[in-house]
Amino acid sequence: MMRFLVDNAISVLVANGLKDAGHDAVHVREYGLQTATDDVIFDRAASEGRVIISADTDFGTILALRKAAEPSLILLRGEVDRHPGRQLTVLLANLSVIEEALQVPGIVVLERRRMRYRPLPITD
Repeated sequence: MMRFLVDNAISVLVANGLKDAGHDAVHVREYGLQTATDDVIFDRAASEGRVIISADTDFGTILALRKAAEPSLILLRGEVDRHPGRQLTVLLANLSVIEEALQVPGIVVLERRRMRYRPLPITD
């Protein structure tokens, strides 16, 4: 089981699908954070040990600027970032690999046909 904080750039349907699959997933709306800044969401995920799921590349920038080692981030890109059904399918199909990769905190970028991983912290 993984712990996720699903960003407002991703549908609440994705959080619900992850819950249905047995994961501890919370959408930012459940915390009343749908209009919160990325920094607030970032801090909430870090304090609760949650992996952020987003289509917003700003989270990667925040991790780089802060040189932070947490929280981990799953970034949905390309076709995957547009449709909740595809997002959930791609996430669930890759979660075992993602979970293994995130044994060391990092950023996982998921696209329709490939996955990339970069460990944290991001340094020069």
